[in-house]
Order: sequence, then C-alpha cells, then structure tokens
Amino acid sequence: MRTLDFSSWHAVLTTFLGLAVFTLLGVGIRVLMMQTVQQRRERMNRQINERLRTLIAAYRTLGGSFTGELTVDPTHLRALRAGAGTESTAASFDRARRIRDAVEAALADILLLGTEEHCRLAGQAANDMAAGRPIHTADLVIALRSFIREALDLGPVPADVPIPLQGPTRTQGSGGGRGKGEGGSKAEGGGGGNNMDGGGGDGRGMALGLGGGHRAGVHDDPDAPLGQV
Repeated sequence: MRTLDFSSWHAVLTTFLGLAVFTLLGVGIRVLMMQTVQQRRERMNRQINERLRTLIAAYRTLGGSFTGELTVDPTHLRALRAGAGTESTAASFDRARRIRDAVEAALADILLLGTEEHCRLAGQAANDMAAGRPIHTADLVIALRSFIREALDLGPVPADVPIPLQGPTRTQGSGGGRGKGEGGSKAEGGGGGNNMDGGGGDGRGMALGLGGGHRAGVHDDPDAPLGQV
C-alpha cells in the first residue's frame, strides 16, 4: 500500500493507470505463454495422429490377410526371367510383386515412425527380403496391434479371443482387366462387320468396345497404387 498514493486526483489517476498497465502486461504474458503451449500441444497432436495413421496403414498392409499364403515372396523379375517362367508363373509373380512392393513400403514407414521393437522387427524383415528369403509378418503385426491399441487408450485384445496368424493383404491381379479389354475389342470388330445390314450394329459394337476398354483401364495398370482397406 506504500506505493499507492490517494492524496490527490492526479495521484489517484496515476496509480490506476499504473495498475492497469501492470495488469495488461501480466495478462498479455499469460496469453502469450498459453498460446505457445497450445501451439506446441497441437503440433505434437498432429505428429502423433500422423504417426498413428501411418502405422495403422502399415498394420493393414502387413496383417490384412488371415488365410492363404501368409509369407512374402522376395523374388524379383530378373530371377523369374533367369528361370524362364511360364505365363501362369508370370501371372502369379505379378500378384506376388504387388504384395512385395506394398510390404516394402510398409516396412520403410515402420523404420521411420515405429518404436524400438517395431524397428528391430522391421529391420530384420527387410534384411531377410534383401537376402532373398521369404518373411513372415505375424510378429510385427502383433507388436503394431498392441502399440496402436495402447495409443488409442484401448484395452488389449481379450485372451480368450483366438486370433490366427496374419499375413500381408492380398492384391487383385490384372488378368481380369486384360480379358475384358480383349472382349471389348472383339465386340467392336463384330459391330463394324454388321454395318452392311444397317447402322445399328456398328453403334452397339462401339458401345461394347468402349465399355470393355474402360473396365480394362481400371484394373490393367500394374503400377497403380494399392487401394486403402
């Protein structure tokens, strides 16, 4: 109270102005600190969300299958050509190549954003693939599932729920698209031949041909990105 002077109107105004300035400075500093903390927290939340989103996508890629072949074939095209594979072998290789490429991308994401356990398992799987050995992804999938559920504040999977071994998501091959494209081309040719009888045959043939070509374009690109599950 010694600093407060109420002896005159001038002293009272000066005192209140000093208190107002002090209060404004205090509030401003507090607001600035709160904004800084909030921005840092939002940035951390965005990083955590992006990390979880990436790891969830990797989990779906590595563990999206419960049946069939649950291993990843590391064979490359040069090995297939050296072995002079047949057409059926090439068709099965195309599907295995798609799975291998997706698994490699998922392993790279895990090595970037995974925990120490995830990096250890993903590094071991990557080394096995580079050495040409088939790999299993079940252990890595289990580690990812436990981490994601814990990060989302979910309890562990009940012990009485049996979960089979999980393998990489199977992708759709491109053989069906080529068959539809060839069928569409034949239909277009047949329509053109019927043009001698009138104008309707050619229109129907062109419609079938365009329809087949469109469907073939959807499934025929071997380098198209994999769909999200």
